Parts: sequence; C-alpha cells; structure tokens
Amino acid sequence: MMARLWRVLKWLVGIIILAAIGLAIMFMLAVGPGNFGRLVLGIGARYDETPPQLPTELPGPAILIFSKTNGFRDDAQIAAANRALEEIARQRGWSSYTTENAAVFNPAQLSRFKAVVWNSVSGDVLTPQQRDAFRTWLEKGGGFVGLHGAGGDPQYAWRWYVDDLIGAQFIGHIMDPQFQAADLKVEDRAHPATRGLPQTWRRTDEWYSFASNPRDKGYRILVTIDEKSYSPFEKLFPFTEPKDIRMGSDHPMVWTHCVGDGRAFYSALGHAASTYGEPLHRKMIGGAIAWAAGLESPRCAGGKEIDPS
Repeated sequence: MMARLWRVLKWLVGIIILAAIGLAIMFMLAVGPGNFGRLVLGIGARYDETPPQLPTELPGPAILIFSKTNGFRDDAQIAAANRALEEIARQRGWSSYTTENAAVFNPAQLSRFKAVVWNSVSGDVLTPQQRDAFRTWLEKGGGFVGLHGAGGDPQYAWRWYVDDLIGAQFIGHIMDPQFQAADLKVEDRAHPATRGLPQTWRRTDEWYSFASNPRDKGYRILVTIDEKSYSPFEKLFPFTEPKDIRMGSDHPMVWTHCVGDGRAFYSALGHAASTYGEPLHRKMIGGAIAWAAGLESPRCAGGKEIDPS
C-alpha cells in the first residue's frame, strides 16, 4: 500500500514539475530569453555611477533621449524609437544626446537639456541621488516625455515616479492577439502634441490599461481609446482565463500635467518598432517634446498650466 502511494506521489510531483517547466518555457518564449532572465531570475539589473562624456557643444534646445532597462526590453522597439527621436530632433533644429547611462541624471549634466524622453525605460534604473537630481530638475522647469513602456511596469520601487509623474499604475495589456486595430479619440486637439491629429485616429498597437484614471487627478487628457473597437482582455496562455482589463467608457491613453514648474507628457502608444515610422505618431511625439521643452505653450508654474493669453 505504501509503495503504491509513493509511486502516485512521485507521479504527481513529476507532473507538477513538468507543468512548471512548461509554463516557464512558454513565458520565456512570450517575453524573450533576455527578458526572462531579468524579470524572473533577477539577472541584469544594474546601476550606473560614472556619468557619460557629453558633447562639448549641444547647440539650440537640447533633448536627452534615455532608454535604459532593468526590466522588460524590446530591442527592436527601443532602437527604432531612438532613431525616430533623433530624426525628429534634427528636423526641428534641436540637438539630442542618446544614452542608457543613468548617471547622466546629475544636476550639472541635466542642466544642459530642455527635456528628457524616457523611451520605454523599465525597471528601477536610478540611484537615490539620481532620483533626487531628476525630480529637482523637472520641478524647477524641466520637461519629461514618457513613451509606452516608460509607464508599463507592473510595480515600481520609486512611488513618486508612478504616482506623481506618470500618474497611473499599469495593470496589463491586450493579448490574444497582442496587436489590434482600435479607435483612438483625440479629445483635445489644441495641445501642441495633438494639434492636427484627426478626431478619430484608427491605428494598430498593444493597448495598455491602468488601475486608475489620471483624469481624476486633474491631468489633461489628450487621447482616449474606444474599448468597443477592440478586445480589452489579457490572455497570456491558451488554457488560462482572459484577464478583464477594461477601464470603461473613459480610457485615457495620452495625457499631460504640470510637475511644479516642469511639464510631463505620457503616451501609452508605441510598442511595435514599426509605429515609429507612422507620420501621425511621429507628429504627436514631436509636438510633445516641443511642449515639454518649453518651446510651445502652455507653460507650467506651481503645478498649474498658465494660459498664455
């Protein structure tokens, strides 16, 4: 009897182990081997202590492009977006500097830039001193543009970043399929980022959902998504129940707000590398950077927008 029970127990343990291995392999294939190491095994997290050597000259408005990841990473997306950001800067007569060295977040080097673009930055990337330097620079009049994964971590070590800078906690994105066509509603077409965009903007992307609505904090919502135009569910594996990530009739995707005297813009758009070749998407990003850099109104003072009129 005991021998039979022992055989059954070993069989059950074997099934559990095989199932766990299968799930791990499926997850690794879904996120990529490099991301599996960072997200599950904790491999690859790193912090930078030695600042980069900036160019002697950064003429005109200078933009810092930052794409460090200590979490999920899509190499193709980051490379495509960095190229697009550099091209946008050249076309508008700005200089830019692209780096993944977080030690650039020090008072002296940040003072050379009008705005910083966080291109799908993920994980905890700044030391406490770098956090303080970034926050102080921003609140005193700097500009922040966060793109896609810069607001897509399931949890954050730096609460100010998610609660006060991004303004909403990511809870999931669509899967099965991961990329779907949907209707965006450009509800504010007066802002420099969305000026000239169509009122209904149909495009294909990986759509994010958030735990709360940044509109409730008084943020300026530029673009929302119509949940009736796509399937707002996340299904990671074929045999699991889909996760309901609906936000309802008011589902923001792009917004802005003031941080002290500084300006903050966040867009959940832009997972696939190809999206950075879309003219309207690039137009929005260019307008967002221009606003964040203080080159276009409205300006921010004391946490509020100031009407230029």
